[in-house]
Amino acid sequence: MVKFEIHNLNIWFGSIQAIKQLNLEIMSGEILSVIGPANSGKTTFLRALNRLNELNVNYRMLGLVELERQDIRAMDIEELRRKIGMVFALPLPLPLSVFDNIAYGPRMHGISHKEKLEEVIEGALKKAYLWEEVKDRLDESAFKLSGGQQQRLCIARTLAVEPEVILFDEPCSGLDPISTAKVEEAMLKLKEKYAQVLVTNNVKQAARVGDRTAFFLGGELVELDRTDKIFTAPADQRTEDYIRGKFG
Repeated sequence: MVKFEIHNLNIWFGSIQAIKQLNLEIMSGEILSVIGPANSGKTTFLRALNRLNELNVNYRMLGLVELERQDIRAMDIEELRRKIGMVFALPLPLPLSVFDNIAYGPRMHGISHKEKLEEVIEGALKKAYLWEEVKDRLDESAFKLSGGQQQRLCIARTLAVEPEVILFDEPCSGLDPISTAKVEEAMLKLKEKYAQVLVTNNVKQAARVGDRTAFFLGGELVELDRTDKIFTAPADQRTEDYIRGKFG
């Protein structure tokens, strides 16, 4: 099932065009890896999916981004961002307990019964592969968790409001290999229920978790295909050069 459809998307920040004539689809139940060098448009594309680019006063967009055939510009912004959760490069826990970090979103959406909150929190932590590590520390400050645990806490916080899509913007850039592996394990498990888009500068990570991979360069989508094909027999020489580390 198609989750997102992007048609003729062009994005500018002032006079600088960050995305050029982009067309692609994102499917339910897949991880789409997005790779490319700095200033290739990866993060701009990601932030277009939940309208975060609109926070920039110089932002201008032409084209169409549809979530399940609905123009996202016509959607209520809060409802859109509930459906499309985002995990950033640096973990950003709230200055609250582990429990209250995850309960924050559900409470904002009207869930106040303690037993229901406990059920939601346990489920979200299990999906983020964090429950066993923190089930006896729910009342502790989230800042006492390790960096990798904080990142998985942020994933759990996103899952607690039951999104349909999860966007990852370099989620493992500051993590050690063990923490990275746990985040990737969580992502692979989440495929069962969510569409996911992963922007990463780590081409090995893109290869490990992506069902399909998109290569961006200079604001353009150079190539989009099954991940195994992109990494073994890319159609465009620029894709192969980037993957082989010849530039970037």
